Amino acid sequence: MTTLFTSDHEWLRIEGDVATIGVTDYAQSQLGDVVFVELPKVGRKLKKAEAAAVVESVKAASDVYAPISGEVLEVNEALAAEPALVNSDAGGKAWFFKLKIADKSELGGLMDEAGYKAHTA
Repeated sequence: MTTLFTSDHEWLRIEGDVATIGVTDYAQSQLGDVVFVELPKVGRKLKKAEAAAVVESVKAASDVYAPISGEVLEVNEALAAEPALVNSDAGGKAWFFKLKIADKSELGGLMDEAGYKAHTA
């Protein structure tokens, strides 16, 4: 399993040809208390950098972008029911959606953990 990061503060966990996507702990700390999450529909085909989901906090609303192209295989219904999971477990239970990876070459432009830490420093 490989974890990669975007400059827009999404993380991806790559397992085979499936990427699980969520927002980073840094992103949730900037947002504040999350009160609402809108997830994409299963079966939706997303292009890299397309707005895929919305996360709203007491401070602001923000889009969650598709870090790579692919088809939505699954969404995290628990997150829709309990958006505050983003604040308590951004890197774990608060994943947003799973994508079937359309083009693995798109992973090349993403950061590893060290690169992301340098990006947010």
